[in-house]
Amino acid sequence: MISKKYSNFLFIFFMGLGMSLLMTLIITFVNTGYDEFYIKRFLKAWTISLPVAMITTTIVAPIVQKFLDKITE
Repeated sequence: MISKKYSNFLFIFFMGLGMSLLMTLIITFVNTGYDEFYIKRFLKAWTISLPVAMITTTIVAPIVQKFLDKITE
């Protein structure tokens, strides 16, 4: 098992990974369609979206958590 002290890092990693993967797959398909170069275009876009998602999750998650703590019992 992985130590509990790494849970925030793992949350950020897996949220960023999943969010950027699904969004990039869908947006690449919607914008360019599917052909023999789809995977290449997707991977190129994902190299940009993955770090952006990681940074965004790092910044936004604590803010959302504080907000939810205030509005929930």
